[in-house]
Amino acid sequence: MSSYDVAVIGSGPGGYVAAIRCAQLGMKTALIEKYNTLGGTCLNVGCIPSKALLDSSHHYEDAIKHFDEHGIEVGDVKFNLEKMIARKQGVVDMTTKGIEFLMGKNNIDVYQGVGSFKDATHIHIDGEKKETIEAKHTIIATGSKPSTLPFITLDKERIITSTEALKLKEVPKHMIVIGGGVIGLELGQVYKRLGAEVTVVEYMDRIIAGMDGAQSKEMLKVFKKQKMKFALSHGVTAVERNGDEITVKATNNKKNTEVEFKGDYVLVAVGRHAYTDGLNLEAVGIPTDTRGKIEVNEHLQTNVPNIYAIGDVIKGAMLAHKAEEEGVFVAETLAGQKPHINYNLIPGVVYTWPEVASVGKTEEQLKEAGVEYKSGQFPMRALGRSRASGDIDGFVKVLADKTTDEVLGVHMVGARVADLISEGVTAMEFRASAEDIARMSHAHPTYAEAVKEAALAATEDRPLHI
Repeated sequence: MSSYDVAVIGSGPGGYVAAIRCAQLGMKTALIEKYNTLGGTCLNVGCIPSKALLDSSHHYEDAIKHFDEHGIEVGDVKFNLEKMIARKQGVVDMTTKGIEFLMGKNNIDVYQGVGSFKDATHIHIDGEKKETIEAKHTIIATGSKPSTLPFITLDKERIITSTEALKLKEVPKHMIVIGGGVIGLELGQVYKRLGAEVTVVEYMDRIIAGMDGAQSKEMLKVFKKQKMKFALSHGVTAVERNGDEITVKATNNKKNTEVEFKGDYVLVAVGRHAYTDGLNLEAVGIPTDTRGKIEVNEHLQTNVPNIYAIGDVIKGAMLAHKAEEEGVFVAETLAGQKPHINYNLIPGVVYTWPEVASVGKTEEQLKEAGVEYKSGQFPMRALGRSRASGDIDGFVKVLADKTTDEVLGVHMVGARVADLISEGVTAMEFRASAEDIARMSHAHPTYAEAVKEAALAATEDRPLHI
């Protein structure tokens, strides 16, 4: 029987990063993955493949809608969905092979199969080869899978989740998206660009409900301009398939009326839930809540001291980079270090176009907490860089404490704000004031100038370019 200092169950961003950091810190490490490829949901059927399709469809949309205004004449532009999907898979394959390389580079033993607890220090691996390993410490990093509604039967052909949406063999005529969150909006935009009619049915009264209200309002305006349709404040009550036609029944919560939507595909994008199936947690006495999540303390320990849990299986945002930070946190904790994670500074991003990005508190949260704050907002359309590229939708908003001027939140909609949000994270990590940002030189012309201008607006209400 092989013995390890640490065994990590699950090879997604949280798991493989935890394994690498443990190995870097001198621990003999094993990584257990049930599937044939490493990388988990993010690399195989989540973050990476969805961004590949977003980029491909964005190029196509630019060619048919925007090249002409740049003086580029390309004639009859067509797309090849099969080739687009194949490219996506190529990106995935290259990325997952990169993880395999990192495992070898760091001398991490990889086991393929389902890992389950025999007791607190022994893990059975059920794969092509059945074996048991011993581990002083174990990190559970098994991630999450798509959620559905109790009355929906996912046939994975016409009634699908994000996993199936990444490998369709045809562009839907009318895709009905249940859920106006990140996943539904991103994949909805992919197929809208390729010619599908897209209708988003959302229970809440706004899309991307967890983000700042101004972002929700701006993106709804942008999506409608892109001809996506929305039914907000609608609770889905039934999804029925008749051949190739799907009927979605819903209640308009504001009018208390019943409505129907008909399409040929339904994407169920109502969130994700923790995936702990097969772990045999009962053997070690680790409970899960009603959503399948594992409770941990401030050290990310379960109720069994030598077993830790990170990422989507514990509380908090289901984000790959949050899981990575937690993986590093546990590894360094096991090495006797004193790591720290500021969960308030984990950024959130929607990779539509324009992109949406946030860090810190929203206006709604500050109001609910009774915090007195200042708000400065600057429109992207006022930037020379935005006008040059044609990306004029969106804004940057900086929220700062009314008394101390400390930045409390940064919220963006616009081109490349997924990258730009790191400026807000950095500033807030060092507890910068809005004035600090306002006094920093920002290169011209760039999208980043909007951050400086929004900080000026928050500091003294004196933006320079509006």
